[in-house]
Amino acid sequence: MDWGGQAGIAGIRAVSMTDQSNIASLVPDAELTGLMRLLPARARPYAALARFDRPIGWWLLFWPCVYGLGLAGSLPQLWALALWMLLGAIAMRGAGCVYNDIVDRDLDAQVERTRNRPVASGAVSLKAAWAWLVFLSSIGLIVLLQLRWQAQLVAVASLALVAAYPFMKRITWWPQAWLGLVFSWGALVGWIAIAPPSLAMALVYAGSIFWVIGYDTIYALQDREDDALIGIRSSARALGTKVKPGVAAFYSLALLLWGAAIWQVRPQGLALVALLPAALHLAWQIMTLAPDDGADALAKFRSNRLTGLLVALAMITIGASA
Repeated sequence: MDWGGQAGIAGIRAVSMTDQSNIASLVPDAELTGLMRLLPARARPYAALARFDRPIGWWLLFWPCVYGLGLAGSLPQLWALALWMLLGAIAMRGAGCVYNDIVDRDLDAQVERTRNRPVASGAVSLKAAWAWLVFLSSIGLIVLLQLRWQAQLVAVASLALVAAYPFMKRITWWPQAWLGLVFSWGALVGWIAIAPPSLAMALVYAGSIFWVIGYDTIYALQDREDDALIGIRSSARALGTKVKPGVAAFYSLALLLWGAAIWQVRPQGLALVALLPAALHLAWQIMTLAPDDGADALAKFRSNRLTGLLVALAMITIGASA
């Protein structure tokens, strides 16, 4: 963390030993460091374990829910359900991260970017991590009960995918594809929460999978060297020097499939224009991506929060006008 010259040195000296240990538990890509300092010292490692310091994750999990809700019906009339799904995304993304860190605690300790994660560093015990996981999952259960039974069944079915994800990086070069299945699942839940299954729903889900593969490949660029040393596989390593065209292909497929979903709902060429802002933003990511610059990769990854919003607006607009 950059404290800035002599003022920074003075600031470090003013921090208590307890605060230092808790601030150290934040990984380098933490975002809400100021908010984290407002929490009681004992709570900070648990907040970091659930990635509350990195809200990008829950936005990326939430946006596909909005895609399903928005294209299947009139989202402005379903705002309460959308807010429940946002709460569910925050809780279940947190639970997923806790589970991932429990499984990956030994591997995380060997990677520069993740060695300060609370379980890997010992800031949170294994027993306490499991208890935190149960609590977060209970919040997810409360959200689940707000859905109609068909959507409940679909949501529960995702748990098998979630449970298997941490092991994918050990057995396949494409764990990002598995993450795509998991992080896009909300599109199915959102759709079935208000409408019967359809081809449009499947196309929204498929498009979201390729979007996830693209942005998580960018994210994985940060860890290529450490991953190679400890034998962790990723799409970023698999693509090698062809990362930019690879991500371009994934993003193109995402747009193609989302466009096909929109066409199923409103078969008019003008309707596809709704995806133009998102397409331009994805093109900007690809053209300006510096694969060997970890900071740039992180910035491009985070910019998908805006991509998600732009696609959501497109789906809401078409769904409301169909």
